[in-house]
Amino acid sequence: MVADQALRMLSKVAQSPNRRVLLAAVLATGGFALALAGCGGTLMGEQQEAKGPDPAFARKVVTYPSPEPAGTIIVDPGNHYLYLVQGGGQAIRYGVGVGAEGFVWNGLAVIHTKQEWPDWYPPAEMLARKPELREHMVALQSGIGMPGGPENPIGARAMYLWQGNKDTLYRIHGTNEPSTIGHNVSSGCIRLTNEDVIDLYNRTPIGTKVVVLATATAPPPAAATQ
Repeated sequence: MVADQALRMLSKVAQSPNRRVLLAAVLATGGFALALAGCGGTLMGEQQEAKGPDPAFARKVVTYPSPEPAGTIIVDPGNHYLYLVQGGGQAIRYGVGVGAEGFVWNGLAVIHTKQEWPDWYPPAEMLARKPELREHMVALQSGIGMPGGPENPIGARAMYLWQGNKDTLYRIHGTNEPSTIGHNVSSGCIRLTNEDVIDLYNRTPIGTKVVVLATATAPPPAAATQ
């Protein structure tokens, strides 16, 4: 699609982390929409300098013994990694950005819904606090927001985490700020580079189990095998 082609052109452009937009939105109970609550980033127009992701968080296959079956996602917020268990004591490891202090969460969930180039819906209080955002907003199906695309801070893909029949309001999603990978920056959501979130998205069906470890009990980083 056009947005994917544009992403390849933009993949070398990283964003300054100094002007992030962090969301603390809460969706109305039962009012689930394909939007990101509690997640955010920087608008492309706010970029100040080019900075790529830390190579230490590059995607790779690692040794990662786990009792979880192949296909399970395990998020280690303390070490800023996400593991997609492959079985045979291995996993695909992705670097992630996680919740800032006060927004970290842990527990079990499943991927309930997936969305390509998700829309972004800042809450009214954020628009009041940052009126400059309004010029990027339009009327969308679920309210006033920013359409999905390469300029959207939510990135290329989103996977929506639910517990039972309840939306946790947390997501695994992309970012147009690759320099934030490896940091505690979000309002609780788990962000990957756009290239990595597309890779993960394509490997994980709806219903995938997601385990988010408690930071204090997270194991040390796994060793790379290739």
